[in-house]
Amino acid sequence: MKELRREILRLKEFRKAVILSHNYQADEIQDIADFTGDSLELARRAASLGDSVETVVFCGVYFMAETAAILNPSKKILIPDPLSGCPLADMITAKELSELKADNPGATAVCYVNSSAEVKAVSDICCTSSNAEKVVGTAAAAGGRVIFVPDRNLGDWVRRRTGADMIIWDGFCPTHDRVAADDIAAARLKHPSAKILAHPECRAEVLELADEVASTSGMLKIARESPDAEFIIVTESGLLWRLRKENPSKKFHSATPKLVCPNMKKNDLHKLHRVLKSMDAAVDVPEDVRVRAKKAIERMLSVK
Repeated sequence: MKELRREILRLKEFRKAVILSHNYQADEIQDIADFTGDSLELARRAASLGDSVETVVFCGVYFMAETAAILNPSKKILIPDPLSGCPLADMITAKELSELKADNPGATAVCYVNSSAEVKAVSDICCTSSNAEKVVGTAAAAGGRVIFVPDRNLGDWVRRRTGADMIIWDGFCPTHDRVAADDIAAARLKHPSAKILAHPECRAEVLELADEVASTSGMLKIARESPDAEFIIVTESGLLWRLRKENPSKKFHSATPKLVCPNMKKNDLHKLHRVLKSMDAAVDVPEDVRVRAKKAIERMLSVK
């Protein structure tokens, strides 16, 4: 494994590459990445890469690599496993969103970043779980209804937080949505002193039992700043590696073994090495789609 890591780092330098990893990736991927973050952090990092970087290897699911390609048309964007898709992103199409907009003229279409480039291209603005409340709140304050796609759980949480008039698409993340209130009750019973942090892609019954609801970057901040020493984490299990690394004196427990996304775990060091060596599995977004999607992403990045 050490030799494989050395070869990856050698190839990375030769290809003038940067390795970006989502917080849900396998430990070995996060450990070798140049930068690890949530969707918003990775989008901002992808948008700020300088001319010295020629290649971006995106270790995440496909829509994330597409976002990097949208923001970096002059760079080669690679993904170790092109089959690492996202069921949530597949739950809405550009045609379906266009029809929803036509049925609701004047509504602002807010698209969760967990969506295809084509869906982003017909949206007014994107959001992540980190800034969804702020994006929707700003859109609602400007007047009119808000169309929110594709995650019903995140949309419902934002609606309850903002009071916005929202049309919410009936999509969901299978990994987060399968967690039930009983799972949280069992975790609380097993770890009675632990503080529960839940991702807003979870169902309302789960969020109501959490001590705090936060994105992955929000959970990292809470864990770092909180006086609490023990936490139950209700999001994909990959986040535990970084939580434990950054807070070695604290304890972190996954709420349930259900919290594993098989698509996030498709990338590994062998695939990372292969793609750096072969330079195939490039992610390409048609230029007309890229230009329109970029506008929605840039509006998201401008939200402070």
